[in-house]
Amino acid sequence: MKPFLPQTLPLSEVSWEPLIPLIAKANRSLAYYDGVLQGVANPELLLSPMTTQEAVLSSRIEGTQATLGDVFKFEAGEEPRQPERREDIFEIRNYQRALKAGERDLRTKPFRLNLLKKLHGILLNSVRGRDMGRGEFRKSQNWIGSPGTPMEKADFVPPDPSHLLEYLDNWEKYYHMDRPDAIVQLAVVHAQFEIIHPFLDGNGRVGRMLIPLFLYEKTILSRPLFYLSAYLEANRDIYVERLRMLGKKPDSWNDWIAFFLQAVDEQARLNSEKARAMIDLYGELKQRVLDLTHSQFAIPLLDSMFEKPIFRSSHLKTRPGMPSYPMTSNLLTKLKAAGILKVIRKGSGPRPQILALPELINLCEGRKVY
Repeated sequence: MKPFLPQTLPLSEVSWEPLIPLIAKANRSLAYYDGVLQGVANPELLLSPMTTQEAVLSSRIEGTQATLGDVFKFEAGEEPRQPERREDIFEIRNYQRALKAGERDLRTKPFRLNLLKKLHGILLNSVRGRDMGRGEFRKSQNWIGSPGTPMEKADFVPPDPSHLLEYLDNWEKYYHMDRPDAIVQLAVVHAQFEIIHPFLDGNGRVGRMLIPLFLYEKTILSRPLFYLSAYLEANRDIYVERLRMLGKKPDSWNDWIAFFLQAVDEQARLNSEKARAMIDLYGELKQRVLDLTHSQFAIPLLDSMFEKPIFRSSHLKTRPGMPSYPMTSNLLTKLKAAGILKVIRKGSGPRPQILALPELINLCEGRKVY
């Protein structure tokens, strides 16, 4: 099997007319979702669990098994029962760090290939794949297939590394072009990145990370808090098949773009519903916590619980705006008695208890976990 030859961007064979209804729906759903984001005083804090869930799902597409609860419990000091989950959690946390680093950079300067390498370097820091050219474009041929599959029987062979910078230069120029529709442009940007496969490992996660960062840089979203991995995981076979067919049959790019537009439309609506549900839950819990505690520290405490829905009681000592530890313990006791908090590990001697905010975790997971 020979290395794939990417088409030069912009594409010439896209048929726009059949895409117009999908373009309208995707743009409308994204605009509504951004309206939800702009209606939140502190979306990064309030919607923090959604960011973690995206990291979990994007990593799961690559084979990790750790859940949202596993990540939260680990951050609270609870080691996973299966040792391999620990490695999964590190990969998920690196994904979060890389996404935040990308947002910080894009606040002051435009996207460049150096940022792409920076994201990759953070993603593979001290985890599986760290010895696979971390933070550097590949200099050797790679291919995609089942473990142990030789290149001759690979599912896909990315471009020859000797032409990699040429393809990436064209891709970067296209990224910054003014195109008829930015979401269609993003569909092409994402697909072409996966075709080029510029790294030896981590291409899928970096490619999915580019989606919210692109929408943020193009000012389609006020924050890079758009998460597509849930849809892509649920439709993984179609996702992979549409990518693999690009350039191999007529209308393959239209088929891919149509799939991507539908993914953005559906996921934007689902993200809007989940974000609104989290905002509503925050409002409900705010009133309940105030009524129960009659404390000026009720809101900082609730904010902390939304940022970390599973936490050690002792961690609250370092939070800004929190009272003395005895007073904090008294507040937590009242919330436990009211069923707002649940003990998932009892304290013993120097080992502090671990508490969970079940309603928020269940909402993020889409099922009853606690």
